[in-house]
Amino acid sequence: MLVSLYAQLTRRMDSVFEAYLGPDSILAGAMVNAVGSGEPEDIPKRNTDVWLLGKRYNAIQELDVIRRDIESRLWCTYRHGFVPLGEVQLTSDKGWGCMLRCGQMVLAQALIELHLGRDWFWTRDCRDATYLKIVQRFEDTRKSYYSLHQIALMGESQNKAVGEWLGPNTVAQILKILVRFDEWSSLLVHVAMDSTVVLDDIFERCQQPAEAWQPLLLIVPLRLGITDINPIYIPALKRCLELSSSCGMIGGRPNQALYFLGYVDDEVLYLDPHTTQRAGAVGQKTTQAEQELDESYHQRYAARLSFSAMDPSLAVCFLCKTRKQFDELLQQLRQEVLNLSTPSLFEISQSRAVDWDTADDIEWPTMPDIDWPGSNTSDSESFAVLGECGSGDVDSKPSAPI
Repeated sequence: MLVSLYAQLTRRMDSVFEAYLGPDSILAGAMVNAVGSGEPEDIPKRNTDVWLLGKRYNAIQELDVIRRDIESRLWCTYRHGFVPLGEVQLTSDKGWGCMLRCGQMVLAQALIELHLGRDWFWTRDCRDATYLKIVQRFEDTRKSYYSLHQIALMGESQNKAVGEWLGPNTVAQILKILVRFDEWSSLLVHVAMDSTVVLDDIFERCQQPAEAWQPLLLIVPLRLGITDINPIYIPALKRCLELSSSCGMIGGRPNQALYFLGYVDDEVLYLDPHTTQRAGAVGQKTTQAEQELDESYHQRYAARLSFSAMDPSLAVCFLCKTRKQFDELLQQLRQEVLNLSTPSLFEISQSRAVDWDTADDIEWPTMPDIDWPGSNTSDSESFAVLGECGSGDVDSKPSAPI
């Protein structure tokens, strides 16, 4: 019975996905302009500004640099052929994992900027140890810190079944938990609840001890309309993408999650996770297969979407590596973002009301099927997901690439 249900679910997912990829699909439509030119018209060929994660480029004069910048972001997509996941033993996230992949992309961008810098560019022959360490954290294995397995199984602690579509807020809450077990990342994720950034909560967590500052990925989930995005918020969203601390936005169009990383004129630029690629390991990029896997994490061309077509449920994200950068972000938000709309995009408050419950107040259910690394675990030693779905999920060794 369970197998039959899974088969029906898979066929439905496949039909939806094939409609997306078919000859009349959204993706195919984006390639129409490529005929004759040899490449998609991802960036309009006119003299205008292009903003990409806090950097401004000229669409004509700096087109190659724009594409190199886009290609240097980690592109997380659907995968197939990974270790079976959940009760129904899913081996692909095609059709349900797009928001999880967008969460991976914003976290990967934070780690790349934190450990490699905003001016770092990826190349096909890159074997930088820090870069490889970041990529390996997102591989679809039981032992990767931010794999689909870890995110999906942690989602069960928030009453989200494996294979169920998640929203931006849920994904942000999961990432907030997962980074606590990755000492190397040196990153702290704070999710601003109820569209309010509470400064006391951030300082309490980021300044331990008081004179230190732990790098902060600030995620602010928002609801900017009922069924459509309210146009009064578009100028503020644009300004968020212009800030040097921008890590993009987790959002999408209705029923399709996308990672927004910039904009040009009245269109937002995004990386689309709706492409299915094989799962595997990048390793040290010493073999042809590992090199090809690494290349599968990079996409040279972004896509464009009108701001008005965005789903109203999204999350804006910012990286503050130092206390000074956080103070600068606060000043920019107050003076350049929050005054662009009424009501404002979100609020900034010094403290929270006494009766206000936040995610920090919630006692999350324990996850008995995840063996988190201990403090004595070296960085090279990953941790394993220990399944409750059968003996096939229990494995003390890394999964071989499929």
